[in-house]
Amino acid sequence: MASSTTMEDLQAKRKKYVPKGVSNGNLSIAHHAKGATIVDIDQNEWIDFAGAIGTLNVGHSHPKVTAAVKEQVDKFLHPGFNVIMYEGYIKLAEKLCKITPGNFDKQAILFNSGAEAVENAVKVSRKFTGRQAVVSFVRGFHGRTNLTLSMTSKVKPYKFGFGPFASEVYQAPYPYLYRKPDHMTDEQYIDWTIEEFKRFFAATVAPETVACIVMEPVQGEGGFIIPPKKFVKFVRDFCDDHGIVFVADEIQTGFGRTGKLFAIEHFDVVPDLITVSKSLAAGLPLSGVVGKAEILNAADPGELGGTYAGNPVACAAALAVIDIIEEEDLLTKSEILGQKIEKKLLELQAKHEFVGEIRRLGAMVAVEIVDNRQNKRPNKEKTNQILKYANEHGLLLLSAGIDGNIIRFLAPLVITDEELNKGLSILEKAFAQ
Repeated sequence: MASSTTMEDLQAKRKKYVPKGVSNGNLSIAHHAKGATIVDIDQNEWIDFAGAIGTLNVGHSHPKVTAAVKEQVDKFLHPGFNVIMYEGYIKLAEKLCKITPGNFDKQAILFNSGAEAVENAVKVSRKFTGRQAVVSFVRGFHGRTNLTLSMTSKVKPYKFGFGPFASEVYQAPYPYLYRKPDHMTDEQYIDWTIEEFKRFFAATVAPETVACIVMEPVQGEGGFIIPPKKFVKFVRDFCDDHGIVFVADEIQTGFGRTGKLFAIEHFDVVPDLITVSKSLAAGLPLSGVVGKAEILNAADPGELGGTYAGNPVACAAALAVIDIIEEEDLLTKSEILGQKIEKKLLELQAKHEFVGEIRRLGAMVAVEIVDNRQNKRPNKEKTNQILKYANEHGLLLLSAGIDGNIIRFLAPLVITDEELNKGLSILEKAFAQ
């Protein structure tokens, strides 16, 4: 049943009462959603290729998630884990310790948002090592708090005008094969980036002062940049050599998005800590830091936590999500979905000179929009035209990248063939218009 309030009424109220600093890729008003389809209050259907920015790997309103949430709501909403414990937090901590990479004693601590998880990974790393410096990477994105903005690369719209930022935070080079110098082979470029990484620690920050290096196994907001395995392994070894905590930021890449439960598994390295959020709880606010017990246990009672951290309703959703990924074989579905999207993009690449590199890991898929494939110059205007057409014709679609020229695909892993084909058909028209 449609809402009695009109779309125009709500849009006007949004404009009046909600700051413009909150962006909206689509100005429609959602009414209900299931799987990979959202229906607005005017009963228009939208195929969701955005997944609430990678939050809905198990889709909208998965029946197992909604059942778990309803059951928990009838028991209690939030007694506060710092006040009195509850089973859901403990069970989820145990589950996260079991499913994350690493054959060592682990612990897990829960929070609300991805930025909180990153902040607390930094806090425990500093406490454990007795060091202060933090290293992230160029093009990385880790959140919108002061510390995580300091770790984030993209100035506009994220950082501009919001300083001063946290001190002792440094951004190291991160390989971007599509943008390598023409005279270099891939192998030469990877070796050169490793040398640049070493020089960074000679010129910018001494490794003896670094508490942690925080790396996205695939850069998310940076444009779905997939690093070579050799580089990731080098960073892991560098951390070992210098007593630095290696943190994998899996907030956008985790829970099956890349065809493995965690993206770092593609690179044959094991991080000391992993930060998780987004698809962990199917749209409810929840995040966590999981990893080596001796690191997480370095803080004393009362030094970590938060009022709403590890909310029991969100924990119930997360436990259901982890079951769904296994029961519905979403890791296999992720790879199949990625292949189907890639196939369509290759068809579009054959038709349009502005379609640059297509890259993916599982169902984490992106395409660069450029002036032409010879000069590879980022074309933000064309990207915005494609996004505008899509968001006006029934497809929720997002961009990414420092230059705003990358279209990224974060469709729910449970998307049906019918939903996918409908979305890809709109995408094809968006590229053609």
